[in-house]
Amino acid sequence: MNSHDSAAASAPQAPVVNIANALTVIRLVMVPLFVVFMFLDHPGWRYAAFVVFVLAAITDHIDGEIARRRNLVTDFGKIADPIADKALTGGALVVLSMLGELWWWVTICILVRELGVTALRFVVIRYGVIAASPGGKLKTVLQIVAISVYVCPLPEPLHFVAHIIMGAALLVTLWTGGDYVVKALKLRHSAKARGAGS
Repeated sequence: MNSHDSAAASAPQAPVVNIANALTVIRLVMVPLFVVFMFLDHPGWRYAAFVVFVLAAITDHIDGEIARRRNLVTDFGKIADPIADKALTGGALVVLSMLGELWWWVTICILVRELGVTALRFVVIRYGVIAASPGGKLKTVLQIVAISVYVCPLPEPLHFVAHIIMGAALLVTLWTGGDYVVKALKLRHSAKARGAGS
């Protein structure tokens, strides 16, 4: 073991129970709450669902910032945070489709992309980590905004706004998914090339 490995091994680990992980857990709890509110047949509950979704989306940004700035990154957070993200957006998309407010093919395309990229990330983790790209961050923002507009009980003439934003979100989602596959293949190829040359 070299000095770098020794230093990494001896570095103090952030406690699992911390504010960043607590926000992640709260976001996970908010998902079933949001789903229940969406199915309650009263306009007031729809507003409640909108508030819950927006608050959950905000915690997604806050917990990551806190974890990085306060050095509270943990193995639990690395696993739970993306699960909470996928549960929130995936759950919202499925609910909207079940209610007939979003085409199922849109939901399926986005879910297949998200689950596929997550699986691919685990496959190539042995070769290295692909950092989040600006496109990936834009994809997340567009998905959150589009879902928020769908969830918010807008007047009928304004529904087209939700469709436009979701269309943009779908395009960026598929584009970044393809980009991630290309980067993963390049990472795998370069790692194998280094292994063959060593």
